[in-house]
Amino acid sequence: MDFFYSIVGFFVTGGPFMYPILIVFAVGAAIAVERYVTLTMVTHKNQSVWSEIQPALVSGDFDKAREMTSNDDSTISQLLSMGLARQGAVRRREDIEIAMEESMMEIIPQLEKRTPYVALASSIATLLGLLGTIMGLIQAFTAVANANPAEKADLLSASISVAMNTTAFGLMVAIPLLITNTVLTAKTGEIIDSLEMASVKALNVISAKAKRQVEA
Repeated sequence: MDFFYSIVGFFVTGGPFMYPILIVFAVGAAIAVERYVTLTMVTHKNQSVWSEIQPALVSGDFDKAREMTSNDDSTISQLLSMGLARQGAVRRREDIEIAMEESMMEIIPQLEKRTPYVALASSIATLLGLLGTIMGLIQAFTAVANANPAEKADLLSASISVAMNTTAFGLMVAIPLLITNTVLTAKTGEIIDSLEMASVKALNVISAKAKRQVEA
């Protein structure tokens, strides 16, 4: 219970800038949680869909693969469906590759959206903490200027201690948000890499079959 009261006391004595820092943390944390859950679901769904589609691609059953991707809304299905749609109409690898790259250009912004706001929230929390400390120091020195000389040292040290609370709280908010942003960025990169890997494998299979048809 004493720990709880000490946290409350730390927050209350920090001054008015503690509240906007808390709001920034709440917004940043909400975005981070939403992005983490979304990216985790995308990863699991892509892995599940790829494990079902890959055998059809390897066996050359492109009609079945097209049907599977058309009935699914995962990002890997969106990517492969663009290439498979071109597979029956054209034989050039470049045309199919361009179609998949076009799909990737649509998918990547969906994966990366809102993630930069987590890093932005981290920066804003740090700056608000510093601003709160500076404003607190200005008020402290102003108050000390008119204080009793015998009390100036004690009053100044106490005021500075309170003013530093906002910097401490800003860093306490900023560091977890910055770490979370790094995790989300890495997770997004892994999904993009897996999509590129799937597109290359699909292109190789399609090209190999087209080559066999030409030779036959």
